[in-house]
Amino acid sequence: MRRIVALPLAAIALSGCTVPTFGASKGATTTSRSVFHLWQGFSVGAAIIGGFVVLLILYAVLRYRRKGGEIPKQTQYHIPLEMVYTVVPILIVFGLFAATLVVENKEVANPKTAVTVDVNAFQWGWKFSYPGTSVVVVGQTTQDPVMVIPVNTDVHINLTSTDVIHGFYVKEFNFSRYALPGVVNQFTIRAVNTGTYFGQCTQLCGLYHSLMFFKVKVVTSSQYSTWLAANENPAAAQASQTATQQQTSAHVPSKNTASSGAN
Repeated sequence: MRRIVALPLAAIALSGCTVPTFGASKGATTTSRSVFHLWQGFSVGAAIIGGFVVLLILYAVLRYRRKGGEIPKQTQYHIPLEMVYTVVPILIVFGLFAATLVVENKEVANPKTAVTVDVNAFQWGWKFSYPGTSVVVVGQTTQDPVMVIPVNTDVHINLTSTDVIHGFYVKEFNFSRYALPGVVNQFTIRAVNTGTYFGQCTQLCGLYHSLMFFKVKVVTSSQYSTWLAANENPAAAQASQTATQQQTSAHVPSKNTASSGAN
C-alpha cells in the first residue's frame, strides 16, 4: 500500500512541477497570459481527472482483490452509469477544445496598429527594422541585438529568414514562431509590462545557433518615441538595404538579410 501511494507522489516531486504555474511563465503579453491561464486549466483538469482515475483503480484493487479464490459478483449493462462515463469525457474534450480555440484566435489575431517591426533572422543573428523610419538594429552571435517596443501597444511583427529555418522565441511571451526563407510570418504582440525579455533561436540552424540570442526591451510610449528619434540613421538604413539586396541574390529564394554590426 505504501508503494502505491509513494509512486505517484515521487513522480510529482521528480517532475519539478511548480504550483500554481506548473512550470510555465505567467506571461508578459496579453496573449501569453491567456496561454498561461489555458495551461493552468489543462494542468488542473489533468490532475483532477488523473487523481479520480487513480482512486478508481485503487478501489478496484482493494475492493475486489482475490479472497481465497472467490470470484466477486459480476454485473453488466448499467445503462445510466455507462451514459455518464461516455458523455462526461466527450463534454470535457469539447470544453478543452473550445477554450483552446478562444486562446488560439487571440494568438493569430492581427489588429490594426501604427507600430510595425520587420524582424529578419539570418546565420547567426537578427535584424530589426522599423518601417517609416531609418532605424535599423542589427546584431549577430555575441552582440545580442535589442528590439525596442512600446508597452500596452499592439506591435505588428513581420518575421522572415535570409537563409535557413530559424525560430523566434521569447520565454516570457509564451510564444514561438518559425522564421522561414521566402515566407513572411505575421503576428501581433502587446506587452503589458516594461522590462527587458530574452529571446533566442529555437531551430538548429548551423554552427553558431547556440549564440543566436536577442532581447526585447519594452518601454513607455514617450521613451519609445525618444528612442526612435535618437536612433534615426539614414546612412545605416541605406547600407543595410544594400546588404539585403546583395544577400538576397546570394540566398535564393530568401527575401531579407542583414549586415553585421550593432546599433
